[in-house]
Amino acid sequence: MNAVFGIVLVMLLVSGLLTLVRLFRGPHTLDRIAALDVFVVLIVAATAVYVAYYRDTANIALLVAFSLVAFVGSASAARLTERRERHR
Repeated sequence: MNAVFGIVLVMLLVSGLLTLVRLFRGPHTLDRIAALDVFVVLIVAATAVYVAYYRDTANIALLVAFSLVAFVGSASAARLTERRERHR
């Protein structure tokens, strides 16, 4: 079972590195917002792997709260960017 957790964490790490490349090199603001949202999802997934590995359910509420705040932030940033692009 430890091998499965290790493989999942390596896959999340590689995904995070590729997402950071998109975040820094993204040609448009919406690309960067989407990359940041994906990065947050990867952080939540890595934390969920930690919760599953150590069977520590105390962090589940933190995961839910962080996910909701990240979703609202991404949706607000995308909406603001769309309004700016429309007024140009």
